[in-house]
Amino acid sequence: MALNDFFAGEIATELMKMLISISRKSLLCRTSADQLRTYINELLPTIQEIKYSGVELPADRQRQLDRFSEILRSGVELSHKVLNSNRWNVYKNLQLAKKMEKLEKTVSRFVQGPMQAHILADVHHARVEMAERFDRVDASNQRLEQYFSAMKIGVGGGGWIEEAVSSMEVDESGVEGNLGNLGVGLELGKKKVKEMVIGRNDIWVVGICGIGGSGKTTLAREVCKDEQVRSHFKERILFLTVSQSPNVEQLRAKIWGFIMGNQGFISSNYVVPQRMPQTECRSEVQRLIVLDDVWSLSVLEHLVCRVHGCKFIVVSRERFPTIFNATYEVELLSKEEALALFCHHAFGQKSIPLDADSNLVNQVVTECGRLPLALKVIGASLRDQTEMFWASVKNRLSQGQSIGESYEINLIDRMAISTNHLPEMIKECFLDLCSFPEDKKIPLDVLTNMWVEIHDIDQKEAFAIVVELSNKNLLTLVKEARAGGMYSSCFEISVTQHDILRDLALNLSNRSSIRERRRLVMPKREDHGRLPKQWLRYKDRPFEAQIVSVHTGEMKEEDWCHLEFPNAEVLIINFTSNEYYLPPFIAKMPNLRSLIIINYSASYASLHNVSVFQNLTNLRSLWLEKVSTPQLSGTIMKSLGKLFIVLCKLNNSLEGKEANLAQAFPNLSELTLDHCDDVTELPSSICEIHSLQNLSLTNCHNLTKLPSELGKLRSLGILRLYACPELKSLPSSICDMIKLKYIDISQCVNLAMFPNEIGKLVNLEKIDMRECPMIKSLPKSTVSLKNLRLVICDEEVQEVWNEVEKAKPNLHIKVSEQYYDLDWLKE
Repeated sequence: MALNDFFAGEIATELMKMLISISRKSLLCRTSADQLRTYINELLPTIQEIKYSGVELPADRQRQLDRFSEILRSGVELSHKVLNSNRWNVYKNLQLAKKMEKLEKTVSRFVQGPMQAHILADVHHARVEMAERFDRVDASNQRLEQYFSAMKIGVGGGGWIEEAVSSMEVDESGVEGNLGNLGVGLELGKKKVKEMVIGRNDIWVVGICGIGGSGKTTLAREVCKDEQVRSHFKERILFLTVSQSPNVEQLRAKIWGFIMGNQGFISSNYVVPQRMPQTECRSEVQRLIVLDDVWSLSVLEHLVCRVHGCKFIVVSRERFPTIFNATYEVELLSKEEALALFCHHAFGQKSIPLDADSNLVNQVVTECGRLPLALKVIGASLRDQTEMFWASVKNRLSQGQSIGESYEINLIDRMAISTNHLPEMIKECFLDLCSFPEDKKIPLDVLTNMWVEIHDIDQKEAFAIVVELSNKNLLTLVKEARAGGMYSSCFEISVTQHDILRDLALNLSNRSSIRERRRLVMPKREDHGRLPKQWLRYKDRPFEAQIVSVHTGEMKEEDWCHLEFPNAEVLIINFTSNEYYLPPFIAKMPNLRSLIIINYSASYASLHNVSVFQNLTNLRSLWLEKVSTPQLSGTIMKSLGKLFIVLCKLNNSLEGKEANLAQAFPNLSELTLDHCDDVTELPSSICEIHSLQNLSLTNCHNLTKLPSELGKLRSLGILRLYACPELKSLPSSICDMIKLKYIDISQCVNLAMFPNEIGKLVNLEKIDMRECPMIKSLPKSTVSLKNLRLVICDEEVQEVWNEVEKAKPNLHIKVSEQYYDLDWLKE
């Protein structure tokens, strides 16, 4: 088939129709499809010249044209698959995007090679000057490359992760509006709890009880969101998750600080009463404290206190009659409510579609036991599946006991069916989630970095798996107030998981013998704060685990025993203590790629035995949280690519002649310092890390100065300086960062101006400058920012961008919304 037949015949018509459909139906590919249509329209006149030039092409060149036609025909077939792919199936979309990328490379090579060297030469000799035609093909080829590049993960709108978070928010609001979230039952429950909380002065502790997965936490959060409740307590609402292994000391500190009006960070010398007062204190201000996921009476007794004006809501599977003044028992959904919720997640509508087997659907809904969690998970797993698949799932569900008998075990067994048909990679990633502590937010980057290292996938595929698990209701994406866009930081989007889903992952992971498990996990902190006895029985034999997760209290050198993990690639250390001796077995983990160390106590922890870091020659990702970071002198980690230091006390560990960051981390690509209050300036050695692509200095409230030679970081693409209020200027050398795409200076309230030569940042795409009131003008060179497409700022700063916006029609100035922090949104 000749090339002119391709453009003039049926394939061209079909392709254009498909691109129009993509523009209408696919938000992710709309811009790309429009660009590809422009490409074809611009290239078509050139091809028509070949058709009507009258020049007979040699046989070998005609064969090349035919080959090119076949390549594009395969592109049409691939586009059919893209159009037919359900938007919920993000993982499949990623695979299609990779095929598109491969096709793009093939097309690009042909256009730049044989097509330019042979075909266009004939046309140019016969018709017009060569230069004009090459420009036309090059411009079209660039649009083609942009088209396929945009399909990889999404551009301009934040990509799949942001789309998934947004769709989840729309999904939840839609369910609330159409079904009352879980139907009339939730509204009735909310009404009754509200009456107890704000209508009765004799009640100060209200219990919300029910079986796991029945919607207790959902009800509590809906009560907190209620306008009447928020108005009554004047937004003074604190929502805390307690869990099975709580840090009682830290929870008491947060509660007492909230009652006393100090909602900031509780320092180590903050005095909390040994026993919470019962009648001694009075408060003229009304406050509401919600304690979610409470398991133990002894823990609850340490957390509740009787203070005038303060009320508690306690969410638990158990009743605590000695504490509760009133109790609301969460009821299961009615049949109608259960069917509506199931259909919402299985079909995207409130009722059974006309072409579905209503008998089969009702049977599956019945097997879910009218529990919201089961209905959502199993419903999502059946979305877009065949009737035969549905029948198979129904049969497997009906073979077990009813959920009402030993409900928790049977509920887990039923939901396990929803994971059986997941692609192997996605299922493994779901099981990996059990490695993190219950009821804790997992920063998105922690999770995706771990998957990248242990599953040998790239970051885009890891993101796609997160979205796929979210679409299946197997995890929840949580977006902070300011999150948005493709450059959102790891702290703005987090992952959470219902405790029953975590129990499901643990159950499936623990089915092999303890030494052969791929994930060796302590589900919770032991009462004695040490390692499980079951582990100690095998202390003389190596474990096969790829992921090891420990959760302890204070550990001294003598508390560790001889354990071997020769195959471990990920080690997660969770502890609650002011002192912590790192496990000696780290030194004998030759394959360790990712190390996560998190302290959950109220104060910084001092780490001991830090010399083990020197043995981690293959470590690529290190996360340190709530610790006093050790001195880095003598430590060289050549393989380390990502370093996250969060809520840490650095103790000048980054300063001094011996702390040469470029020497310690010669291949570092990402460095994050967050909430490190004792950081006043960065060492100049950071400017020598030429591999650095992402630098985040966020919430460093005492940072006053950046190195003057920061511009040496020529590979840097992302620079975050969020919430550094003492920072007054940016070094002029940052204008040499020719690869910089994004800069965030939000809440740098004393920053007065941009460097004069900022226009040299030709690749800069986005500036986030919310709450920067001191910036009154822009350098003249700003108009030279040719790729700048988005600026986020406050209304009072918007006018300084007016002239630039007039000169750059593709630039969008977005005025940020005022954000008011609500205590119940955070733990």
